[in-house]
Amino acid sequence: MVPADYVFGFVIALVVALNLYLGPRIASERVAMQWGPNGEPTWYAPKWLAMWGMIAFMAAVRLFIWLASTYAPQHVHGAELGVVIFSLIAAGSHLFVLMKARAPV
Repeated sequence: MVPADYVFGFVIALVVALNLYLGPRIASERVAMQWGPNGEPTWYAPKWLAMWGMIAFMAAVRLFIWLASTYAPQHVHGAELGVVIFSLIAAGSHLFVLMKARAPV
């Protein structure tokens, strides 16, 4: 296991914790997933997909990086740094979506 996988594992645990903490605070059954230049949402996803789909997406990207590193290593450069940066960006964007979707306090 490469050191980047420790970061990846921590971020997966963080995303699960965010889902469990902020999920009950989201009143709507649909969550805005992307915003246009005017600040209005451009599309929505079901709440369950918006929350738990991120974990599946992150696992799929990590699997793709592993497959590329294993079967085409001559084309892969900086995979560990890529995993760390991807993990942090994915967690940050997931936190942003959940914070925008939660009910006002």
